[in-house]
Amino acid sequence: MIRRLLVANRGEIARRVFATCRALGVETVAVHSDADADAPFVDEADHAVRLPGNTPAETYLRIDLILDAARRTGADAVHPGYGFLAENAGFAAAVTEAGLTWVGPPAEVIAAMGDKIAAKALLAEAGVPMLPTWTDAAEITGFPVLVKASAGGGGRGMRIVRDAAGLAEAVASARREAAGAFGDGTVFVERYVERGRHVEVQIFGDTHGTVAALGVRDCSIQRRHQKIVEEAPGVLPEGVRAALHEAAVAAGRAVDYVGAGTVEFLLAPDGEIYFLEMNTRLQVEHPVTELTTGLDLVRLQLLVAEGGSLPVAATPPAQGHAIEVRLCAEEPAQGYLPATGTLHRFAVPGVAAEFGPLAGPGLRLDSGVVDGSTVGVHYDSMLAKVIAWAPARVEAARALAGALARAELHGVATNRDLLVRVLRSPEFAAVDLDTGFLDGHPEVVTPLLPDDQLPLVALAAALASAAARRASATVLAGLPSGWRNVPAFPQVTRFTGPDGEIEVRYRLDRSGGLAEWSVSPGAGADGPTPAGAVPAARPSPVVSLAGAAPDRVVLDVDGVRRAYRVHRAGSDVFVDGPDGAAALAELPRFPEPTAELAAGSLVAPLPGAVTRVHVGVGQRVAAGDLLLTLEAMKLEHPVLAPAAGVVAELPVAAGGQVDTGAVLAVVNPE
Repeated sequence: MIRRLLVANRGEIARRVFATCRALGVETVAVHSDADADAPFVDEADHAVRLPGNTPAETYLRIDLILDAARRTGADAVHPGYGFLAENAGFAAAVTEAGLTWVGPPAEVIAAMGDKIAAKALLAEAGVPMLPTWTDAAEITGFPVLVKASAGGGGRGMRIVRDAAGLAEAVASARREAAGAFGDGTVFVERYVERGRHVEVQIFGDTHGTVAALGVRDCSIQRRHQKIVEEAPGVLPEGVRAALHEAAVAAGRAVDYVGAGTVEFLLAPDGEIYFLEMNTRLQVEHPVTELTTGLDLVRLQLLVAEGGSLPVAATPPAQGHAIEVRLCAEEPAQGYLPATGTLHRFAVPGVAAEFGPLAGPGLRLDSGVVDGSTVGVHYDSMLAKVIAWAPARVEAARALAGALARAELHGVATNRDLLVRVLRSPEFAAVDLDTGFLDGHPEVVTPLLPDDQLPLVALAAALASAAARRASATVLAGLPSGWRNVPAFPQVTRFTGPDGEIEVRYRLDRSGGLAEWSVSPGAGADGPTPAGAVPAARPSPVVSLAGAAPDRVVLDVDGVRRAYRVHRAGSDVFVDGPDGAAALAELPRFPEPTAELAAGSLVAPLPGAVTRVHVGVGQRVAAGDLLLTLEAMKLEHPVLAPAAGVVAELPVAAGGQVDTGAVLAVVNPE
């Protein structure tokens, strides 16, 4: 029996495993980097051991440090979570050799499936259908193709190539990314199927010879080859579902599989299925299987690791429908660029359970963050998973979209708006899905807040700020907020918003009502309102003030009351309204002068490492040319020339570290 379990991972998956351990009475051990010292998973563990450093290579990828932590804390078992060392056969072997219980498949199975090239050959012999695959670029017979990492998954080291001209650079880039993520830069190439669906089967095996399929998940909606929306059961013809179950079980039996695993397939438009890979670990999207089968998959992992028999031998019937979204710190409109910062508020309404089962229709939250968490550059950008279960798919999608739309996510940019638009799209409702969904529907990256609603949001922010100042006033505190002895002059508040500076002008009457207001592009701290701005009369729509408090403003807009929730963190003001949310920063009335960047400067959007510099000073470039490559949050991010011109400055070099806002290059436009 497992008495004390060390989780060799971090964030949300560590918290998920700890939740089941608490229910079973198993003690827990966390290991953590310096960056994670104050993370929620560390606080929730019974014991915690520091791994000195911040990067994965210094911490969560150090087998020696993790085994030493197990020895020092008296742990008798190790759970790898997912990512990091979860599919590292050497780690599994080292844990077993240390006399500890390994919660996962045997090392030899991990090794067999971890080498994607060898796994394809092995499973093809077992009758599992395969796509054409090449390891020698000279043998490729046609395009498009997909370059993939042999030693890992999760979208890293993966590139679509549509013609021979782009193959060499795609292979080189994929190798670098794979080497950084998995320590192995081996890649292979397989045929890319347009409009294919990514479907997968959860399998479970025990040491008594049972290999069971626990249903099909659909994970077709992806960005950068990483899943962001997953659901179970996948909406499929019964014949296809049966074929998937049969192929997945055959794959598991071919390697005497033990523990939790996932067999991933591509479903082509013609209904044919093709093996993609087997993940020898618990998947990120396992909650949708738990909610539709009633099984606790982490509990089953511990049961099997202890030598127990699976309580199910065949595919259980699905109960209702579950949909999961991955809430990530990133900016979809900027190529899914990862975002960093302090998460001032993280609140999802209507959550009925965290990391566990639901008693009925509702929401489950599996989160790695809380209010005040810091989102850095060292790890994956996923903040949390939000999962909805309901008797019908349409109900689950509606409930999940509604909760996400009302969530308060302050301080770090997220993909929340994109997820809501996907869930509310007619194509999602019709199950018209494929792995290129986001590329084919660029409209989903549009923020939920319509442009014409931003003035009302800015007005609410200004009124809430004024109310906060009055609430903290020590002199004449009884005066209405915004009251002036000379009422002819309006109050002026300036913010930076999604598209630049915003100037709010408003005047309150003697009773505290809104006498007039206007919102226009700002003109600097003390300059005049630009020509063409809406005059400070009464613009359309007709707005009156129903109430203003530091955290809530209610406006009557053309006879319809609209409530805005306002949260302030320093000069940052976050407004959540009925049509969407916006993050503003209130500008000081008398700002300090700042140095201006040279024209044509390209700055780092987030901290990271410069992995390659592709141009030199004096080189002529065209718009869209690759200038350099920045690596952050385990992914490569290209820096492209915004316009044709000449490279005037390159203040960085390959291998250098840069902070947010650092100048990477200066391109003088032609």
